[in-house]
Amino acid sequence: MAGVTCQEGDENQNQKNATNPSECDDSNKEEKNNRKVNEPQSNGQVSETETVEDEQTHTDEKTKEKTPETTEEPKDKNVVFVQDVGFTIKIQPPGTDPFELQVSSMELVQELHQVLMDREDTCHRTCFSIQLDGTVLDKFCELKTIENLKEGSLVKVVEDPYTMREARHHLRHIRDLLKSVDPSDAYNGEEFFSLSFLNTVTAGDIMTDKKRGKPDSVDCTPPDYIMPDSKDRPLLPLHPGLKDQWGPKCIKVLTYSGWNPPPAHRKLKGDLMYLYVVTLEDKKYHITASPMGFFVNQSTEDEFNFKPASPKHLAHALVDLLCQISPAFKRNFASLLKKRTQKHPFERVATPYQVYSWIAPHLDHCVDYMRASDAFANRIGYEEQIPGQTRDWNEELQTTRELPRQTLPERLIRERAIFKSHSDFVSAAIKGAMAVIDGNVMPINPGEESKMQMFIWSNIFFSLGFDVKDHYKEFGGDAAAYTAPASDLLGVRAYANLDPEGLYTLGTVLVDYRGYRVTAQSIIPGILEREQEQSVVYGSVDFGKTIVTCQTYEDLLKKTAAQLKIKPHKVLNSEDEEITLLSSVDCKGIIGNDKRYYILDLLRTFPADINFLPGAANEIEFNPELKKLGFPLQHKHNLVCLRQELMEAFLEQKYIEFIQIAAYEFQQLRQKKQDKKDDKDKTDEDLKSIERISKIMNDDDSSSQLIEPHKIIQALDPDGQSEETTKDIISKAAKKVGSRSEAGFDVRFNPDVFQPIVRHANPEEWIYECLGRRSKERQELNQRSI
Repeated sequence: MAGVTCQEGDENQNQKNATNPSECDDSNKEEKNNRKVNEPQSNGQVSETETVEDEQTHTDEKTKEKTPETTEEPKDKNVVFVQDVGFTIKIQPPGTDPFELQVSSMELVQELHQVLMDREDTCHRTCFSIQLDGTVLDKFCELKTIENLKEGSLVKVVEDPYTMREARHHLRHIRDLLKSVDPSDAYNGEEFFSLSFLNTVTAGDIMTDKKRGKPDSVDCTPPDYIMPDSKDRPLLPLHPGLKDQWGPKCIKVLTYSGWNPPPAHRKLKGDLMYLYVVTLEDKKYHITASPMGFFVNQSTEDEFNFKPASPKHLAHALVDLLCQISPAFKRNFASLLKKRTQKHPFERVATPYQVYSWIAPHLDHCVDYMRASDAFANRIGYEEQIPGQTRDWNEELQTTRELPRQTLPERLIRERAIFKSHSDFVSAAIKGAMAVIDGNVMPINPGEESKMQMFIWSNIFFSLGFDVKDHYKEFGGDAAAYTAPASDLLGVRAYANLDPEGLYTLGTVLVDYRGYRVTAQSIIPGILEREQEQSVVYGSVDFGKTIVTCQTYEDLLKKTAAQLKIKPHKVLNSEDEEITLLSSVDCKGIIGNDKRYYILDLLRTFPADINFLPGAANEIEFNPELKKLGFPLQHKHNLVCLRQELMEAFLEQKYIEFIQIAAYEFQQLRQKKQDKKDDKDKTDEDLKSIERISKIMNDDDSSSQLIEPHKIIQALDPDGQSEETTKDIISKAAKKVGSRSEAGFDVRFNPDVFQPIVRHANPEEWIYECLGRRSKERQELNQRSI
């Protein structure tokens, strides 16, 4: 199974036709998703979304440097200097010696909880509060806001009474600890764990002391199976250290007892639930979970007896109780924790975005009663949101993007909120997609054929990757419908990276599971209450026959089109009306009931790959080398698009060519005017000109934007003596590289070229473009594909 964020064209068609949504609760793991993050990436993808990811704070990762205060006034209003002071506090866990911890004034109290749940001597505790001078500290307040917290302060960890939710949380955490070095969950894609071979590949060097000497010699001989003449290509080496990853077994059985739930009179006494344990010594115990902790009762498999067993065993943490009744558990659990701490901290943390392996060895299927109960039970009271409520995913995803981002602290808060909401949405979508394929979710159109059925679960819309109503008949049928989400993913990622204000994309997840492709999307408010034709205010709903536009969408898309190098072009609708598009004709704009402007169906954001369009050979001349290789090839579908990385590399190469042409022409002009100077002066002047041009190329990522003419003119002619001539040189260079503008570098591409469903306006201009500009544009596409 694989989960990625994307947006599917045909699936949006399904969503617009869907009616009578049915909702179902979604459950997530709170402690698995409460992860902090360190540094934002460039995306928003998540798709969608590259956001800031918070890993839990670890003692070894604490900085010991104090940032001095600054009294300077920021020159930029968007820059805020934040005072971050580091200091040391003492933490006193129950039953152990206090330890010192380096903290930052900007940290939250919640991060101290994460540190305690990661330390070897306190990781088995979950239900506790942190107190300072008898006052409980709020988990979500910053340390700098706490009075009397200073260097050397003693912070105590106080055990809190259990509730039903806390007891379930505690049991789940113990189960995760027992399987923390077991790779089976990662191979099976369960419990938010992903495979990691970091510690295995580095042989522990990443965690060792830098002062420790390195071995004198290292055997770098490559194995035989990677040599060219080898006939055996095993897959097992792709999973190094598989045999060494298993930890010692601590307990045979740990599960809920058959005596659950407690009878009414025992609930009044405080019994929360009952557990059944079989130790490595083959001793069977029934354990009662109460607000004060866990104790062994006198129940057996045949008789219920709530009275405490003799001798009495009571402990606030379940691990402490198991250590009292089982010496083997105590010994093996200590060994397990030592092996767990040998891993890098990032390997011990469950990943919000789970990575699934397509290649996995056949592992022994071991007994796990907790896993079995989770597979057929709804964990009411354990899910992150309030039981009985479902989250409005679309509102949550869009609201986080609308958070202020003027200052650095605001941007950090915004990126953390985006990352958290997207992580939760991806997790819920994967669970829902698996439930859909497993047949656990009823379709909202049960009378339709199975491949045309649509589903709504936990406020998420699900559809399958089939050609519904022959939408992709001319492009390859089911093969095109299956591939459309992958192309759409590139478009969604591109728009999400731009993060435009006022323009929204749907939260979308693409899941491949058991041979099916499922697209999960957040639901546009009001989309299920109206017809499809009434919803779309920009683009086409029938592949070019009916095309509409909206001035607001044109204004919003002008900015994104300039950044994505999309060429504005005019097309004709069924009534021969000219419509100006700033995207592909398949792109749709929908205004939701929340007054937000959504853009969908971005599968043709980038131009087609003509090497796999046989019809392209009738309009352009292919490279002879490509013809020898058999191009253009007939692909199983016609939804073949170029990747954004290839376009960016091509534009960068064209930009360098543009600068070189302008520099060469200007140097020729200066040479004519400086015939009286000696060769040394001319050479020095040329070098200075080249240095100034190189500086422009390296500043502000100029290759991705329209180059402002005055910058190039200033670099070529800093004295301003030949401004008019310099403008002519720039215009000449722009024409040679195919720029739309003669005033600078502005190369763009029409995403609707080679689309038989699109009718371009002005037939005379079309003929001219086919012979001239458009032919050149297609030649450029061909050149990029080479």
